[in-house]
Amino acid sequence: MAARVKTLRALSWAMGIAAVAIGLLHVLGGNAVIPGAQNAGATIDSLGRFFGAIFAGYGLVWIWVARQTPVPATAVRVLAGVFLLGGLSRLLSIAAAGWPQGFQLVLMALELALPPVYFWLADADRATYADHG
Repeated sequence: MAARVKTLRALSWAMGIAAVAIGLLHVLGGNAVIPGAQNAGATIDSLGRFFGAIFAGYGLVWIWVARQTPVPATAVRVLAGVFLLGGLSRLLSIAAAGWPQGFQLVLMALELALPPVYFWLADADRATYADHG
């Protein structure tokens, strides 16, 4: 069980740090950091920077989750569900608008693959405390 708890904490920290870094990169870089969107104009730049701030906030919540003892399973599930929704939204975009730039497909693969891992690990810390409490 301890290995699952360590994995949950490590993945939560990694998700949080990555989301904060990516979010801030989008806030600071705008269209320049979106593959294929460098000349997309002010509206997309504004949208990208706004969603960058939201994604940075999402990452801060993952960091908060990773710091809790025990790690709150419900919060992990909700955050993983939001991430999964992002991946499913990319699938919807493919159906509606066609194939994106290749790196977006890599991101979609992560968004679809990681949530089941988080769902599986979500109760690991609570179960450890129940066993030793």
